[in-house]
Amino acid sequence: MKVHEYQAKALLAQFGIPVPRGKVAYTPAEAREIAAELGCKVVIKAQVYAGGRGKAGGIKPANTPQEAEKAARDLIGTRLVTHQTGPEGVPVSKVLVEEASNVERELYLSVLIDSTTKLPLMMASEAGGVEIEQVAQSTPERIFKAHIYPGIGFEPFQGRKLAYGMNLSGNQVREAPKLMEGLYELFMAKDCSLAEINPLAVTVDGRLLALDAKVNFDDNALFRRKDIQELRDVEQEDPLEVQAREWGISNYVRMDGNIGCMVNGAGLAMAVNDLIQYCGGSAANFLDIGTLNTTDRVVNSFKMFKADPKVKAVLINIFGGMARVDVIAKGIVEAYQQMDIDFPVVVRLAGTNVDEGNRILAESGINFTEAKDFYDGAYKAVEAAKGATK
Repeated sequence: MKVHEYQAKALLAQFGIPVPRGKVAYTPAEAREIAAELGCKVVIKAQVYAGGRGKAGGIKPANTPQEAEKAARDLIGTRLVTHQTGPEGVPVSKVLVEEASNVERELYLSVLIDSTTKLPLMMASEAGGVEIEQVAQSTPERIFKAHIYPGIGFEPFQGRKLAYGMNLSGNQVREAPKLMEGLYELFMAKDCSLAEINPLAVTVDGRLLALDAKVNFDDNALFRRKDIQELRDVEQEDPLEVQAREWGISNYVRMDGNIGCMVNGAGLAMAVNDLIQYCGGSAANFLDIGTLNTTDRVVNSFKMFKADPKVKAVLINIFGGMARVDVIAKGIVEAYQQMDIDFPVVVRLAGTNVDEGNRILAESGINFTEAKDFYDGAYKAVEAAKGATK
């Protein structure tokens, strides 16, 4: 789960990390009032779930409250298109009005989970203000890392080592470890998947200041984070992904293709998407129904396929032991009974009670294509999508 920059900065401030003064505005008039209250030059920043705002015109300087009002008027109510949004862009319904900072240097700092060591990892670099992936590719020696053992926590010597790696000196070397410790505490306390400050500014008077922040949260922990759930802005999310959550399908990501996929298991779902691509097609979604023994999620998955106008064909690929094939087969039949399935459906079933599942489908009278194996299913789904009229 993502949150807006102003929400991320509020969380940073709770953990002692210095951020610029600012408030969120929902109207141009509010932006003018906030700028007047701050009493200095400000920056008007579109609040969207996407990076690249500066290059896309989503960040505007303002020297006066009147300029702040105009900048907000130019942004609020529009759709911002960046390299991360696609051509449709994302809606701008609010802006952050923030004091402008005199910046000498821009640094990078983040905490995430290292999937190799299964430990929290703090990353720091003196090359802030750009995508960290670009730095890793072009100048990896400028990225410094410190693994953190949760039983011990973030240690001061790690902070000093990272501070020197970012070419900090003097009082900054003493302040940086405190800031880093605060970022790690936020990461752990709020079940984050990413806590990033980019850029972390060194101001002309030597202060460290979080100019921009990104905080993402582990969806699997949201059940115990009601305060974080309340920060969600569904307007910024794909409507189909929002609908999927409401229907109990938490592992759904909309994609650009035309073949709807229903799979049990994230690894299998990724393999299905790859094989569809190999066969000359393109998946419309990532949809992992997980381990289930009820028909509801199967039926709701078909509702998702119906709701996506791009879907021309569907591939159901079930393989495993914990999810009962007969229950999934019943769900497929129920979906046909409840709605008009106007796209070809390819079904490959393997696993517990597969014989019963195949019997249920065979005796149901529904129109579907049976696949004998993984590759056969992907190939037939791609061919079905090519010939579909929907």
